[in-house]
Amino acid sequence: MTEARWVDLGPVAALKDRPVRALTVERTRLALTFKDGKFGAISGICNHVGGPLGEGTLAGDYVVCPWHGWKFHCTTGQGEPGFEADQVPSHEVEERDGHLFVNLEAVSKRGRLPHEPHPLARQPERAPGPIRVAGISTTVMNRDLPRFSTSDELLAEALGHSSAALACEHRMIKLNDLSFRACEGYYSKSAKACTWPCSITQMDPDDQLDRVYEAIVHWADVILVATPIRWGAASALYYKMVERMNCIQNQITLHNRVLLKNKVAAFIITGGQDNVQAVAGQMLGFFAEIGCVFPQYPYIAHSRGWDAEDMERNVASVRDSSDLHAAARELAARAVDMSRILTASAIEDRTLLRGGRKAYGPARLTAD
Repeated sequence: MTEARWVDLGPVAALKDRPVRALTVERTRLALTFKDGKFGAISGICNHVGGPLGEGTLAGDYVVCPWHGWKFHCTTGQGEPGFEADQVPSHEVEERDGHLFVNLEAVSKRGRLPHEPHPLARQPERAPGPIRVAGISTTVMNRDLPRFSTSDELLAEALGHSSAALACEHRMIKLNDLSFRACEGYYSKSAKACTWPCSITQMDPDDQLDRVYEAIVHWADVILVATPIRWGAASALYYKMVERMNCIQNQITLHNRVLLKNKVAAFIITGGQDNVQAVAGQMLGFFAEIGCVFPQYPYIAHSRGWDAEDMERNVASVRDSSDLHAAARELAARAVDMSRILTASAIEDRTLLRGGRKAYGPARLTAD
């Protein structure tokens, strides 16, 4: 039996003011609790992805991890009912002469139940077959009162051409048809709290952004994204989607793991207002950062300008334009051509050097 290592944590009166507090004692991280006049101490490191239990909350007898809500009993360290064996170490505490002491030698061990990995967590591998084109519509509209979308019209033209003339498989994903939550800022808690698959996707089986993740990470070779221009920017649904895609980029930051390889992205941008180049710049910047490459001339766009408020004419100008429909077909062809080059090439898979990039990593070099 390991010899006890009792350490004085300080006056009892000073430790009663919070139900949960984080302590680090001789390099041991603890979550110290005070409930109903009694202290408890468990490991401060969550079993899930290492969240700081001492910064969490107390729900009944359970410490709730502030990152993803995993729960552990405040004195035994056991998981919540049904998951008791998924436990963190617990520590003895004693009050002596007005001071609180903790035994740094845990009285129970960490235990982890096997958890079936999420289907998206599998290693991305391209399956044999033709080039696969995923079209993502980011247009917002009333589902019960649908309207004509100029960006959707050109996206459908591009996808139809990829199938009929370019012998590709294709899928159309309309974000407007999906029910998915907005990004909840797990990255703002810690880079390690932003997981792959997305934390929301893992916790909420009804969240439907898994369809986008599956298409982009595992299925598609070509990603065509279509957006209207809304007040000089891409659509609200576009931003709602890409904020949730931070988990893809964050795998580079944390693990130097590139989820998107040999993926080609191209864009369709239409709107009654101008600012096409700024919208395209943001889209190009984001998809470059998650690992995509682009064909020559990677976007097509249409706008009638700042003062074109007669939207009926804007719809007609796109719907009836043979030039814009031809441009959508050519955009698809350029993207597919680039994808065929990539899939036929034996590009060396090398370690990504991250200096100077956003994904430089949470543990930065201290010296050059």
